[in-house]
Amino acid sequence: MCRELLAALDASEGRRRRRTRDTTPDAIGLAIKRDLLERAVAADPLPEDFEAWLLEQCQAAGPAEGGVRAMARSIFEEWRLAHDAESFGAWLARGAPSDDAATPDTNR
Repeated sequence: MCRELLAALDASEGRRRRRTRDTTPDAIGLAIKRDLLERAVAADPLPEDFEAWLLEQCQAAGPAEGGVRAMARSIFEEWRLAHDAESFGAWLARGAPSDDAATPDTNR
């Protein structure tokens, strides 16, 4: 599921880049979220251990815990939604297609 949530971040990044306001805070949050998701993919915790794994990541963040906690909560909510909402889970399984997704040629 976390691998699929990583794909969905590309759409968020595409929308962020098109905004006219300063999106530095958005970029920081997305970077924290991407890091957590990449670590979750690497660690591959069991579904019943995922929430505890996220909590461990928050505790290990030290002074940066606030931002990590916010992104961990977002990930956990999306993870639960993917399990509870069939349409969201199916969208993620399709690779989270979006017109807003950044493409290698135009946005990166």
